[in-house]
Amino acid sequence: MFHKKFLNRFTFGQLTLALIVLYLLYSVLSFILYHSTASIVNLFISGFLAILALIDINQTKHTIRKNYPLFARFRYIFEEIRPEMRQYFWEGELDGKPFNRRERSIVYQRAKNEKQTVSFGMQDDPNRIGYEWASHSVYPKQVTDTNFRTLIGSDLCSQPYNASIYNISAMSYGALSKRAITSLNEGAKIGGFAHNTGEGGISQYHRSGGDLIWQIGTGYFGCRDEKGFFSDKLFEERSNYPEVKMIELKLSQGAKPGHGGLLPAEKNTPEIAKIRSITPHTTVHSPSGHTAFSNPLELIHFLAKLRKLSNGKPIGFKICIGRKDEFLDIIKAIVDTNIYPDFITIDGAEGGTGAAPLEFIDYMGMALNDALVYANKTLIENGLRNKIKIMASGRIISAFDIAKAMALGADACYSARGMMFALGCIQALQCDSGHCPVGIATQDESLYKGLDVTDKRKRVASFHMNTMKALGEFISACGYEKPSQIDPKTFHKRVDHGVNKSFQEMYFGELDTRKAKA
Repeated sequence: MFHKKFLNRFTFGQLTLALIVLYLLYSVLSFILYHSTASIVNLFISGFLAILALIDINQTKHTIRKNYPLFARFRYIFEEIRPEMRQYFWEGELDGKPFNRRERSIVYQRAKNEKQTVSFGMQDDPNRIGYEWASHSVYPKQVTDTNFRTLIGSDLCSQPYNASIYNISAMSYGALSKRAITSLNEGAKIGGFAHNTGEGGISQYHRSGGDLIWQIGTGYFGCRDEKGFFSDKLFEERSNYPEVKMIELKLSQGAKPGHGGLLPAEKNTPEIAKIRSITPHTTVHSPSGHTAFSNPLELIHFLAKLRKLSNGKPIGFKICIGRKDEFLDIIKAIVDTNIYPDFITIDGAEGGTGAAPLEFIDYMGMALNDALVYANKTLIENGLRNKIKIMASGRIISAFDIAKAMALGADACYSARGMMFALGCIQALQCDSGHCPVGIATQDESLYKGLDVTDKRKRVASFHMNTMKALGEFISACGYEKPSQIDPKTFHKRVDHGVNKSFQEMYFGELDTRKAKA
């Protein structure tokens, strides 16, 4: 009964402070009597704890710290290291999000040219609803050349590009560090695939020898005038850089469709400002929509303008499909004008970003599978499939992912986070903090200086090469000699207990997608 009355009379904070004061008095007395190293250490520790306790008790922002001084700080420490603790100690092979440990491991292994096999059987459950699988052939083919490519460029294009079917997705300098961008671009040069600049413009770090896909966003960074509107002159100059092979107009992206970006003044350095054609040390808002056009017809004519200014390079647009009627209106405008893009990039809602509101990341946009199917069928139904190539983006890191996307309609694929894993990303989920521990998604020199370009560029190239080899083995087991032959009949999904359906049955019915694609 005594201890209950005692605790009721004094708060936890008061008791903590009393104990620290006693510890401080003991340390002072010990120092006066002995002058030993231990007494000096005790004095320093007790004084430091006393200061922290006083700060906690007198601050008003955090109730838990006020009520439980010192001890409450452990909550914030544990909260800070929670992702790492889960990943290293408690996370199962198939538990992690957005990429599980098995997915991350295969990227690391392929990037390092290490063992790429697993043993003792599958860890997924083939009987769970949603499980996807491919049917193999008893007459496998032999695929020796895995440098898989597709020619992008319609008859309206005078400089078609023979692209790899697997490329680096859009990541701007600013979102990623200069060393990360340089490593990606040099890796693309070694491996012979393309590097999308992201909407932040073409930096000197993008110009390290690799092929570029220049992405133009709503801020028109790198091709904007003083008022923020599209500049014909700047676009014409930079689109004709020899390393720029294609131009991609971004209408929306999967992780935050319909949401503009923000470049804080403190991040807007003179170097970033020069790249983006903006005033340094100012806060710059990217609008949620474009100012160069406001309807499907104007969009199509703007694409034609970009093609002309770039002297006939392949022009396309990137979209996360939301309202189907709006996508259909764009396709109708293409049919009516007979002005068609050379490619359309379909970004799934599962795409990644450095920073976006939760409502946009988790609840906005169409998933990649559904979006690919809808875009593919719409192009087929309007007689455009053999003129326009489809690129897919959204959690594509393995040969299975690539083959599945191509079965649903893609001609080529992008990967952002897969390439980041190849650089050494540990999925710390700190991209929006500026404190990326491996120096990828940060502008902190003390962090990115540890990223060795000479080593990382090789890993990026190796990841691409080994993934293409894996794709060759995968499609050969299914009876194909090249990815363009992949049929949606090959892929299946468990839709109910004891019920499997092929992608052909689920999505296309009697429609022959391969014939329309040829």
